Amino acid sequence: MNKVRAGAAEAVADIPDGASLAVGGFGLSGVPEVLIRALYEQGTTGLKVVSNNCGVDGRGLGILLAAGRIDRVTGSYVGENKEFARQYLGGELEVELTPQGTLAERLRAGGAGIPAFYTPAGVGTQVANGGLPWRYAPDGSVAVASPCKETRDFAGRPYVLEHGITTDFALVRAWRGDHHGNLVFRHAAANFNPLAAMAGRVTVAEVEELVEPGALRPDEIHVPGIYVQRVVALTAGQAADKPIEKRTVRP
Repeated sequence: MNKVRAGAAEAVADIPDGASLAVGGFGLSGVPEVLIRALYEQGTTGLKVVSNNCGVDGRGLGILLAAGRIDRVTGSYVGENKEFARQYLGGELEVELTPQGTLAERLRAGGAGIPAFYTPAGVGTQVANGGLPWRYAPDGSVAVASPCKETRDFAGRPYVLEHGITTDFALVRAWRGDHHGNLVFRHAAANFNPLAAMAGRVTVAEVEELVEPGALRPDEIHVPGIYVQRVVALTAGQAADKPIEKRTVRP
């Protein structure tokens, strides 16, 4: 039951080239920076990433992206990362854009063993009808487009069928965690982390504070240890490294 690993490098050592990966975080909040850096240093490539966004230039998943280690991204937001946009528009990266709430539910459904569900989000648009550019050709034409999805009426209202997501691995960051893998997230850093943790067949969590089993009250646990296979305790410096995406000051 002791799921603690000696370090991030050991925890991600068996993630192979071409693996699918669910990654928590929103912008730069709650991003598993240490695990991502370890994966970068390991040299893993050809990754298929599911994450709300792909970090920013030079931080988070942006590190792997800039190194050409990511082949495909399923997410809901491209902004704040110029390299992401460049690779997508240049035909170097396949991108499946999906409504943010749908992405969250697809991860949750996959983790709960639900293969698919109906949602009204995207009905009447290219999300449901198909034709969204997934990958561009070098000449700017659409090389791969999204397919048409099944729709169905419930109580006179149309809904589109979306599939649950499961991935080979998941990387998440938690505020507190114990040796059994029970996790607690703090404030906005929760974001996509609990959902990503559920979706991964092997979930690796970096935790800012590692506590003994029994120190977490059952009612405060956001993700039970059954979803988590590996835990990495961060150093004080790693835990304190929380960049701000945009700094604004009064004139």
